[in-house]
Amino acid sequence: MMASSPAPAVQATDYTLRCLATDDVLQDRAAEGPAFPLVNPRAKQAAFLRAQYGTREFSFGAPEEGVYRFANWLPLATRLRGSSASVAYKSDRLARHLGLKHLWISFTGYWPERGARSLTGTFKEHEAYSVYGRMGADAARSTLVVASAGNTARAFLRVASENELPLVVVVPEPNLANLWTVGKRSSSTTVVAAGDGADYSDAIALAGMLTQDPAFLAEGGAKNVARRDGMGTSYLAMVAESGEVPEHYFQAIGSGTGAIAAWEANDRINTSGFTAARTTRLHLAQNAPFTLLVDAWNKRARELPDIDDAVAKKQIAQINAKVLANRKPPYAPVGGLYDALSDSDGLMYAVENDAAATAGALFDKHEGAELSPAASVAAGALLDAIERQTLGKSDLIMLNATGGGFGRARTELETYPLEADIVAGRELWNAAAISNAVREYRATVQHQAK
Repeated sequence: MMASSPAPAVQATDYTLRCLATDDVLQDRAAEGPAFPLVNPRAKQAAFLRAQYGTREFSFGAPEEGVYRFANWLPLATRLRGSSASVAYKSDRLARHLGLKHLWISFTGYWPERGARSLTGTFKEHEAYSVYGRMGADAARSTLVVASAGNTARAFLRVASENELPLVVVVPEPNLANLWTVGKRSSSTTVVAAGDGADYSDAIALAGMLTQDPAFLAEGGAKNVARRDGMGTSYLAMVAESGEVPEHYFQAIGSGTGAIAAWEANDRINTSGFTAARTTRLHLAQNAPFTLLVDAWNKRARELPDIDDAVAKKQIAQINAKVLANRKPPYAPVGGLYDALSDSDGLMYAVENDAAATAGALFDKHEGAELSPAASVAAGALLDAIERQTLGKSDLIMLNATGGGFGRARTELETYPLEADIVAGRELWNAAAISNAVREYRATVQHQAK
């Protein structure tokens, strides 16, 4: 294990934003008001911004600092209490069972014996602490809007509730049955369920309608550098613990934002003067039969194939890992998933429910921790790669277990079912209607609190 470096003495991070299409450099908070840049208005094509940090050297603090142990490479104006970093360790029993010599696991979730205390069970907590950290004082003044299939909602609701921050979360109504919160929700938070058979992509669209009202601030999804760099700390945790850069990286994806984040983190490592620099090959998985990204990448097409909404929703209904169901992922933009896969010579896997369940059970048996459905899909991809012989048994491999310990968290922590404050049927699926509905609900809550 490498020696850890002291955490920075200041709260704010020195960074700028670079447009990957034009190389324009933007200041993050140059304009007045709460909005932070998500795109470069000068760019003529869809392209991500990327944070460029004043500190190029890879350094990190103690695990007790949570996700902020990697603060030098997070776009922070401030820090919040209560975060937990991913826990990376070299596998023994599972690796031996699979015949692998160098399998590293980066686990995010609730596994106290390993020191993993992401109470909502998901690496989406890293996003929340980074996004709110980027907002600084505006986090308390501006109402952030987040669309989610489940994990992101749980993570942002926990952080917003613990810090009394205004938040609106938009989730598909069918997903509510499987959602819960750690601790009671603060009255500063509002949950909108997109009804009438909506899925995650519909929830994203409804959140976009709401943020046409200037009173509500779009979190931005994959376009938000804080979201990506927060998720990238799972990759950095493995490098920090092992002192090496993985040759192979396994993760299940819905939007692919976490994989893009790992690719960007790898690039930062490689330009930091780190002695073990190399390009990590991405091995990414979707839960079959919903394989939109797998189908596009197997054809090496930059644009996603057309998919009928009814067909997509039928496929999504069949998968266990609902959080992986995104019909409009950031695949084609400059710096998006297509570029990440191309640069890393990546591979994609379609993992059926049964194969994911088998892989998850194998992980539980040999490692002693429950994986989330999405992380089980990633483990299924690893088993598939071993069978295909797309990696060597002596290669340095990282499995990003992006969530786990849900059952333990529900048993050992104070948790509550997630209930919608507003169920938005199709009659509310326009900017004016959803804005009025949310404003009226929040006004009622504020009146009752007086």
